[in-house]
Amino acid sequence: MRKTRFAVWFLIVFFALSNCLSAAPTAPAVKATPEKEEDIYKQLELFSDALTIVRSEYVDDVKSKALIYGALKGMVQSLDKFSEFMDPESYAEMKVETEGEFGGIGIEIAVKDDLLTVIAPIDDTPAFKAGVKAGDRIVKIDKDITRGITLVEAVKKLRGKAGTPVTITVLRESESKVLDFTITRDIIKVKSIKNPRILEEKIAYVKLSIFQERSAKDLEDALVDLEKQGMDSLILDLRNDPGGLLNVAAEVAGKFLPTGEMIVYTKGRNEKKEMEFRVKEKKPRTDYPMVVLVDQGSASGSEIVAGALQDHKRAVLVGMKTFGKGSVQTVIPLSDGSAMRLTTSKYYTPSGRSIHGKGIMPDIVVEYKPVKKEEASKQNPDEVFDKIEDQPQKPAVKKEEYDNQLQAAIDVIKTMKIYKSCIVQNGQK
Repeated sequence: MRKTRFAVWFLIVFFALSNCLSAAPTAPAVKATPEKEEDIYKQLELFSDALTIVRSEYVDDVKSKALIYGALKGMVQSLDKFSEFMDPESYAEMKVETEGEFGGIGIEIAVKDDLLTVIAPIDDTPAFKAGVKAGDRIVKIDKDITRGITLVEAVKKLRGKAGTPVTITVLRESESKVLDFTITRDIIKVKSIKNPRILEEKIAYVKLSIFQERSAKDLEDALVDLEKQGMDSLILDLRNDPGGLLNVAAEVAGKFLPTGEMIVYTKGRNEKKEMEFRVKEKKPRTDYPMVVLVDQGSASGSEIVAGALQDHKRAVLVGMKTFGKGSVQTVIPLSDGSAMRLTTSKYYTPSGRSIHGKGIMPDIVVEYKPVKKEEASKQNPDEVFDKIEDQPQKPAVKKEEYDNQLQAAIDVIKTMKIYKSCIVQNGQK
């Protein structure tokens, strides 16, 4: 225990002293040489030839529209795991998800390493209560193998009328288990601010579960209330926060950084779509000790907040490396009611770090409830699906567990407060 305390003390002192170090500048991006127009036309001729051959020689009659949609789907999907072509029906469903209420199980998903992966279960939703975890690989949805499934197709299968069940089979690689979860869909209404409270010794705790329109305002209200209760330090919990609105994430980060400082910027091929976000807060909270809790379920907006606070040495990050979702998708409607969800730019932290595919590494790595286990070997998608054919599924059981990551954050805050007190006393002498 004494060695652990010393290690934490050393890390905090190192963190504090590193404030004087400036971030390294980033090299300018090199733009690719544009493809010649005649080359594009040659490839279009190839496509036209293939389309003609399929229509004349394929065993069944296939409508041209179906062939074109299939080609568009393959083309956009080949770009990256977040870009996607949506037919009119899928596009309409996506608008329902973003503009209205819908029945679902409450998880954020992505295709990672060619496998349908849970980014994070959203707090207090059916999936969270059932015990689904960040990093779970969804290999079946209602007995349908998810091999090659797109995000839109997966969302369509998972969404449904509130009160209806859906069964997902997940491979939990960290525990070498295949688990079945039968989850009853519900109307997904998520509160972004959860359980703000004073833990001990005036250490405040706020859980931010998703970045919605009101998240920054709700966080402000929670902080004002906690300040009235005498808080002198803060633990901001971004674990299992899958992100949300970019401008709201920037507003949240801006509450704790000096006015005018860079929070995040985006870069892409189209310079008109490049943006930068700076602190607009007139009275930011920059004085009290702060820890941010992150894990593999922290993605997108939560990575923006964590990266900005880490780069500016404003907070100590505790937990596990974040998910690494640092790209911006733009939905572009097409003439027939279909649309493309296209990656148009990527996020960069104030020091120029790319989040995408890399994630944010915490200052102090603390694995949730550490257990001795062998390193899980990296599996390709075929091995994953072959594995579940023969392995019997086990019932999923959610257990209440001691939160060692939160306790580590409390210990870090206490150490920071001691260090701050020593600096003040030495300054007075």
